[in-house]
Amino acid sequence: MSAVEVLQVDVLNNPGFFGDPFRFEITYEVREALQQDIEWKVIYVSCAKDESLDQVLDEVLLPADTVGRFQFTLEVAAPNPNKIPDDDLLGITAVLITCSYRDQEFIRIGYYLNNEYEDAEMNENPPCPPLLERIRRHIFAEEPRVTHFLHSFDSNDSYLDENSSHSMVHSYSNLLDSVEETQHSKLKSSDMPSQRMNMF
Repeated sequence: MSAVEVLQVDVLNNPGFFGDPFRFEITYEVREALQQDIEWKVIYVSCAKDESLDQVLDEVLLPADTVGRFQFTLEVAAPNPNKIPDDDLLGITAVLITCSYRDQEFIRIGYYLNNEYEDAEMNENPPCPPLLERIRRHIFAEEPRVTHFLHSFDSNDSYLDENSSHSMVHSYSNLLDSVEETQHSKLKSSDMPSQRMNMF
């Protein structure tokens, strides 16, 4: 059992436009008071081929020194389009919410999203430069991919047993590979459920 458990994440203002902020309502429970703050981070995958282009949209520290259930809204600005390769602006990518303690991540919640123009013709022949105000962003909020990582928090023993953690811990490179496979297909939202089952 983890010292901090994420109970629910609601994706707000979805769908929206590319330039709209991301908003997540997060409910979590502190099951054992911790000595230091926990750090929440939102990361946008700009390019599946290059992890160095990932954009950290925001980092927030919250106290975890009191046992109980808490809820907050995490709102972060949209990614900087100038840091996204032209070929990766449209299509499938991902946004990640991570939570860490003592600089060690213990949970990651990933959502696939699709960026596309409202007009089908513009998707087939994207304008140059891109018209950001015409790009719609749809986050596939119904099927988050949640990964837990072993963490000892303030004790010398992990809160997760070895058997349960083995099936939950996945490498970040697997996620990037999966996004890369589908990122350039420019799938419509209605096509996604059957196409992305094994992406994480």
